[in-house]
Amino acid sequence: MPEPVDAVEMQAALLRLRRTSGLPVVFGGLLSDARHARIAELNGAQTSALRGLVISAGSGLGGKAIALSRPCAVTDYASSRHISHEYDAAVAAEGLRSVVAVPVVVRRAVRGVLYGALRTPVTLGDRTFDAMVAAARDVEQSLAVRDEVRQLLAAGRAQVTDPDATPGVWEDVREAHRELRSLVPRVVDPALRDELLEVCGRLASAAGPKVPAAREVRLAPREVDVVACVAAGATNAAAAQRLGLRPETVKGYLRSAMRKLGAHTRLEAVVAARRAGLLP
Repeated sequence: MPEPVDAVEMQAALLRLRRTSGLPVVFGGLLSDARHARIAELNGAQTSALRGLVISAGSGLGGKAIALSRPCAVTDYASSRHISHEYDAAVAAEGLRSVVAVPVVVRRAVRGVLYGALRTPVTLGDRTFDAMVAAARDVEQSLAVRDEVRQLLAAGRAQVTDPDATPGVWEDVREAHRELRSLVPRVVDPALRDELLEVCGRLASAAGPKVPAAREVRLAPREVDVVACVAAGATNAAAAQRLGLRPETVKGYLRSAMRKLGAHTRLEAVVAARRAGLLP
């Protein structure tokens, strides 16, 4: 079953889709298993006829899009000969005629389906198709990030609860910390973001208590991200690419972090950040 937090991505995508496409009705849902999607999110609907509808692969327009793993459209849903008609009653209750369905595909697996619809039987143009595909890509990227976060969280928790002091394992801990921090800005759900940051904090302190200092060192989240990349040997350009920032921005964050840490070189900044418990 899709988790409730996954609906955040679908809701945001549908809201953007309705604004960019001009479609009066957009809706969709994620797959609960390999062959069934449940319509859970609607925007612009006038009835509740579509809400909760379970779409089977191969059935109706959305089911066809799921089965073929590609966009499908009809100009007049009720009279179309290219789809089966298990869901005609719900579609008619909402008054939908021209409909397009686009699958959400993550790593070659269909994870959901998005619909856009008009209440008049007209052929949908390229602009509409482009907006639909872009919305599906937004959901795909968000779900891919969420999958990666969950995998890294599991790995990070394992390393925190069973740390081995060998150099190789500590490099794994540091790499997990860097990867998790680089994903934080891309996570929409605040609860998952907080969970990410909590595990990052535990990874940073896994080496033991921080070295006492004359004053508490506080770095902004992006400053920590940049210093973590520097600790991995990344140049400013490489750190910028990894974090989705401009090289000049990375340079500014690094300069600010070095000042707060009392460091004069990149290496000193990494050492000081580790002593302060900011990096593993």
